[in-house]
Amino acid sequence: MALAGQTLNIPVTIVMGVNTPAIKRDAVKARGAKVKLVGENYDAAAAHAAQLARERGLTLIPPFDHEDVIAGQGTIGMEILRQVRGPVGSIFVPVGGGGLIAGVASYVKALRPEIKIIGVEAEGSAGMTEALSAGRRIKLPAQTLDQFADGTAVRQVGAKPFNIARRLVDEMITVSIDEICAAIRDIFEDTRVISEPAGALAVAGLKKWVGQKPDGTEGQEIAVVSGANINFDRLRHISERTAFGAKTELLLGVTIPEKPGSFLAFCKTLGRQNITEFNYRYSGGGDAQVLVGIETGGSEDERRPLLNRLTKRYPVTELSDNELAVLHVRHMVGGRSPTLASESLYRVEFPERPGALLNFLEGLGGEHNITMFHYRNHGAAFGRVLIGLQGAEHQSKALARRLQSIGYRFWEESENPARDLFL
Repeated sequence: MALAGQTLNIPVTIVMGVNTPAIKRDAVKARGAKVKLVGENYDAAAAHAAQLARERGLTLIPPFDHEDVIAGQGTIGMEILRQVRGPVGSIFVPVGGGGLIAGVASYVKALRPEIKIIGVEAEGSAGMTEALSAGRRIKLPAQTLDQFADGTAVRQVGAKPFNIARRLVDEMITVSIDEICAAIRDIFEDTRVISEPAGALAVAGLKKWVGQKPDGTEGQEIAVVSGANINFDRLRHISERTAFGAKTELLLGVTIPEKPGSFLAFCKTLGRQNITEFNYRYSGGGDAQVLVGIETGGSEDERRPLLNRLTKRYPVTELSDNELAVLHVRHMVGGRSPTLASESLYRVEFPERPGALLNFLEGLGGEHNITMFHYRNHGAAFGRVLIGLQGAEHQSKALARRLQSIGYRFWEESENPARDLFL
């Protein structure tokens, strides 16, 4: 849009959320457009853009819910059919508001109706999946909307894209954060291009879909990579999660005897496996807890013998899919507090903007003693906090209501096995 305005010498104002990646804001400014940052999500930015258009008599160009926008995005389908040689089985398309998949489906189905159009969404922001399942547009709750793939994190798909998708889209598939991270790595290794999470959705969906087809597929499977607006700082978090999405790393909690020589014996049991991390802290008592990361080949044939070898000698808890362990515990192993009588644990997600952390603490109030606090900036649109509260177990319902009133996503982790082992 900024480039079009610059080319045609038309002033352009683009409204974005305050958590829009800096690389995207800077690119828009470099092409002569004015940037306004409003709100923490698409809905707030869209409402402000509509207000500006009314007040100033400007032309409002929506990002997806307009026939001309859908037609423009549909030229991607035209490019695919012109460039690809040989049979095509499916085209995988990332879905946010739905304009891209509506455009691609309209063009491709008109010329090649046998080609499947498969939409891909992040698990925590699957608006089109929900809408097609319900037969009507669904508005996802703002409080639970996952912002990891922020470029497609839209609460409600457009009316026009939905009406097209319900007729022409063959299938929808959702992918996890780890699967998205693994797809970003795959794209980089194949093309030396770094995609943003929303841009890698289709590749993640293609991998997952093909993995569910043991008899193979018919024709070429094509994925649309739709964006590369990613802050460099965010790559650290993505690279940490990539191995779990690709199933090439195991994260295990292992109980070993707290005595001389037991750590060496444990390492010998591991053999010549490539160790990605070790976390251990003496905490007294007869047993010690070790958090260990182990590189694997990604296949169950390699993972299962290793787990069998370990479980024959030690109690083992697999934590590779445990969000508490992956996001927080692996960075803060230090032993449990022997004097802490009671503690409730919560994992909280909030928009990464100035004042958000203070807003959370003020909303929480001062009646609970904070016994644990872990925060790590991932360079993403949202931040994550792990917080322990003393004496809160008797007021869990009231505390949950208070957390809900603050408006941030949260999960209680008091019964999480990673907490029991290491915190």
